[in-house]
Amino acid sequence: MKPPAFNRFVRLLAELAVLLALYKVGGVLAAWLAWPIPGGVIGLALLLLLFAAGVLKPAMLQLGAGVLMAEMLLFFIPALMSLLDYGSLLRDEGWRILLVIGVSTLLVMVVTAVTVEWVCRWRLRHDA
Repeated sequence: MKPPAFNRFVRLLAELAVLLALYKVGGVLAAWLAWPIPGGVIGLALLLLLFAAGVLKPAMLQLGAGVLMAEMLLFFIPALMSLLDYGSLLRDEGWRILLVIGVSTLLVMVVTAVTVEWVCRWRLRHDA
């Protein structure tokens, strides 16, 4: 009998492999179709399609996604370090950059809230 830690590790590797494969397929599709959309975004769209079609359930990728989310800060370190090269740009245009970040964040939050509200109301109508 295999220890539970081994089973958890194998499951984690399998889930991470699925997420990496979707990312890579998205990258290949983006290059092949010559779309101006990053491969990661196309990979997320593929993941959404797999969820919607019932091929994958969110719980099937929960462990791998949880590990990636827990270490998300590491993915932003290169971007933050590159800011050191653009100090003069930040001094001159920093307020505009912050304005764009703030407005876009607010828009994403509003669109997400409206979408969640719409989906909840739709489900309540169809469940009744």
